[in-house]
Amino acid sequence: MSAVKQVYLDNAATTQVSEKVLNAMLPFFKESYGNPSSIYKLARESKIALENARNQVAAALGAQSQEIYFTSCGSESDNWAIKGVARLMAKKNKKHIVSTVFEHHAVLHTLDSLKKEGFEITLLPVGDKGLVRVEDVKAAIRPDTALVTVMYANNEIGTIQPIAEIGAVCKAAGVYFHTDAVQAVGNVEIDVKAQNIDLLSLSGHKIHTPKGIGALYCRKGIALPNLIDGGGQERGRRAGTENVPYIVGLGVAMQEAVRDIPGKIARLTPLREKLIGEILKLPRTRLNGDRDRRLCSNVNISIEGVEGESLLLMLDLQGVCASSGSACTSGSLDPSHVLLALGLPHEVAHGSLRLSLSDLTSEEDADYILSILPGIVNRLRDMSPLWERMVRQEKRA
Repeated sequence: MSAVKQVYLDNAATTQVSEKVLNAMLPFFKESYGNPSSIYKLARESKIALENARNQVAAALGAQSQEIYFTSCGSESDNWAIKGVARLMAKKNKKHIVSTVFEHHAVLHTLDSLKKEGFEITLLPVGDKGLVRVEDVKAAIRPDTALVTVMYANNEIGTIQPIAEIGAVCKAAGVYFHTDAVQAVGNVEIDVKAQNIDLLSLSGHKIHTPKGIGALYCRKGIALPNLIDGGGQERGRRAGTENVPYIVGLGVAMQEAVRDIPGKIARLTPLREKLIGEILKLPRTRLNGDRDRRLCSNVNISIEGVEGESLLLMLDLQGVCASSGSACTSGSLDPSHVLLALGLPHEVAHGSLRLSLSDLTSEEDADYILSILPGIVNRLRDMSPLWERMVRQEKRA
């Protein structure tokens, strides 16, 4: 019995740790394992490596090294940025926050938490293409607005937002601007200064580090409240002994992620377009999100008459790892809030397929999924009462 081919197309959920990242990390587990807060040579080696990684992350974003704070993940970075700015500005009687309906739950649930503290939240629509309108952001800003937070690229449908333009609007209004750039880092070129970004969240495991490391960019001059009280780590704002091996890995990963973004876009966009074009040949399918203003790595298509979880299980039996939405909510029976925000009916939103590519994705990987997907879809539709009802209604029409 021949082994099933393995194809990993869920890189928006997490990525394989790269050899370069792993090799950079290894010495800090067994050799240079000192606590960077100590003063002897072994500890100084850790401290030097930590600050070198901070410089690497800063350079990748167009920031200064003292504007980078290491965290455990993107969700922590989102929480710290949003709650920190909110509580900072509440002292000035500014308790209004502007965001969008299709943010990651790390943002939406944080906003829900702040709502219970008396903050007022405005969630902007994103239209059927999944794009935020700059004029909507401008119209939503009020004299008591503390913060605007808009994700750089959506984690499910991959649409890229007009971040520089939103940043300019916020700067003109004197309002802080935060962006969750977890999906954008390494896929688009980011310059926090040129794009008027005040705070930015990122996560390492989307760019080939292990899970459990992230960073927050906070523009110099923003007195963000402490996240964790205790020792003096991260310039006194986030206490706790630093995870040096993972921080070293993040520094290398950031350096690699931004090394040749135009080349990555040029290589992955044709693969993305091939997948989209061929899958859309199946009847009753729909691309979710704008076709052009999307990450080169993202394919998200709704397939009517098919339940997303069943589709994923059948793909898994054929060796394909994919997603039906965000990995953070994969255990939920509710349809994606992102797809509902586009105006999709519940039954269509339930049948979405997200394929997310990486530098490791090959033409053969794309060909393989295209060879097995039509048969899987047809089989699931043959078993689906919903599909049978759709076909009957179509015939009557």
